[in-house]
Amino acid sequence: MTTQADENNSERIAAGSSFYAAMRILPRAQRDGMFEVYSFCRQVDDIADSDGPRDTRLAALQKWRSDLDDVYAGLPPAPLHALARTIAKFSLEKADFLAVIDGMEMDVVSTIVAPDLGTLDLYCDRVASAVGRLSVKIFGMERGDGIALSHHLGRALQLTNILRDIDEDAGIGRVYLPRETLAEAGIAPLTPEAISASVLDVACAPLVAQAQEHFRISNDIMKRYPRGIVIAPKIMAQAYGAILEKLIARGFGTPRPRVRVSKARLIALLIWNKFF
Repeated sequence: MTTQADENNSERIAAGSSFYAAMRILPRAQRDGMFEVYSFCRQVDDIADSDGPRDTRLAALQKWRSDLDDVYAGLPPAPLHALARTIAKFSLEKADFLAVIDGMEMDVVSTIVAPDLGTLDLYCDRVASAVGRLSVKIFGMERGDGIALSHHLGRALQLTNILRDIDEDAGIGRVYLPRETLAEAGIAPLTPEAISASVLDVACAPLVAQAQEHFRISNDIMKRYPRGIVIAPKIMAQAYGAILEKLIARGFGTPRPRVRVSKARLIALLIWNKFF
């Protein structure tokens, strides 16, 4: 039985998301469903990003896989009753939850430093587009367009994250910029320290172009739907599109001041998309 405490805990976890405001304006069933999906993502992400031993983190991720087996077998552990209800209500696919865990595991098995392009795309699919595939079912999108939007918007958001967080990631030993573009820019050695100290405009340009194209295709897909169905992903796209614009204007030389979208602008996006 789902308790009010379960639901409140999921919302409390979701409240830390930059997407919380976009989730809050959804109809209640969709809002609660998104809180559950976000709560799951946040918890597995916290496991991957913790500083505990790798074996401990891998075991914790495996426990999530086991718990999902139980959920889909109709025997959810008590803390996952609300998630089980969301899965049943919106027919969410187990493979997408597992893909998210697989993506988090990529950060645990070995520290990611300058992956090849194929590995980077797989990572983006698992940690971002798989979340999108869960979300679009909650939004009520048609399957084909939902999968396409998940593919493109997920990658647009994740590439923007990577471009924004270059120095923060390097500070914990990670580099998500692909080795091919770093090599083409003549950056060596491929270490977090060297990359963080480098001018990265040339290395980042291909990722900027990819993100822009993914945003463009995402927007074309969303234009085909009534506002009520795509209001949340539209706000996400606009907010992260604004971050990408700020990154382009700032450039990728050194130093690289942190780029943010102001709370006032986020509120303006919410009001515009809700009422206009």
